[in-house]
Amino acid sequence: MPRQSPSKRQARKDQVVHPADRRHRILARVAAEQTIHVAELARELGVSEMTIRRDIRRLERDGFVRQTYGGATAHITRSFDVAFNARALQHSREKRLIGMRTTELMDGARVVFLGIGTTAEQFARYLPHHSEMTIVTASLPIASLLGTRPVRTVAIGGSVLRDELSCNGPAAIRALERYRFDLAVIGAAGLSARWGITELTDEEAEIQRTAIDRSDRLILMADGSKIGSATNAVVAGAERIDTLITDASASPAELDRLRELGIRVVFAGRPGLDARTEAQAAAGGSQ
Repeated sequence: MPRQSPSKRQARKDQVVHPADRRHRILARVAAEQTIHVAELARELGVSEMTIRRDIRRLERDGFVRQTYGGATAHITRSFDVAFNARALQHSREKRLIGMRTTELMDGARVVFLGIGTTAEQFARYLPHHSEMTIVTASLPIASLLGTRPVRTVAIGGSVLRDELSCNGPAAIRALERYRFDLAVIGAAGLSARWGITELTDEEAEIQRTAIDRSDRLILMADGSKIGSATNAVVAGAERIDTLITDASASPAELDRLRELGIRVVFAGRPGLDARTEAQAAAGGSQ
């Protein structure tokens, strides 16, 4: 069997595209064309179609793109029609503020489940040192981050979703069933009064659902782009949420519907807005 020359092997190595660079190129394509053809992009980047779909799923969860179905996307295995959400490029600041604000609402919780995603990672970064607190998480990046801090950190184990680096599957569920949580702090791919908390995959939804069922209290963190949207995997009804931490860009009408379900809405970085909206909600309820 003929051997490849070193120059050819090096050329192939040089063609490997880092996941972050792939996602930037996907965003650029969406901005220019509004449509992504998975097979074509996979050939251009030298990866499988499944890898491109995982990249799109990650970008969707982080709020950068949104998949729409129907019409030109009837053959969903071959192409995605994606509407580019340019505002999501600015959401890193909102996610940071949401994470910071959430750390102020722990109310003495000792055993906490912490979900996956970029907003949950921001929460972990700003979590104050609590030597008597236990954080249980399905996120390997969060476990790695907190593992160097004076807080007891438990990664639940199980199968690992490669791009998310999150744990799922029967072993992960069994690990969660060993705990009772004072508080669950999670993000979501979507939140609406009609469909409740939604995630991108059944595996992620099952982990979140199990943690919620074993928690006394639930805080959900979601930037404004997630409010009023819904993805395919339902985690739980919105009425399960005690407190929603979001930002001022969230749909006021959808927030009103969520408040009607008994959810406390807190705006990150806007304490004055919190006070006004809670007063308005109380006034409305007394009429």
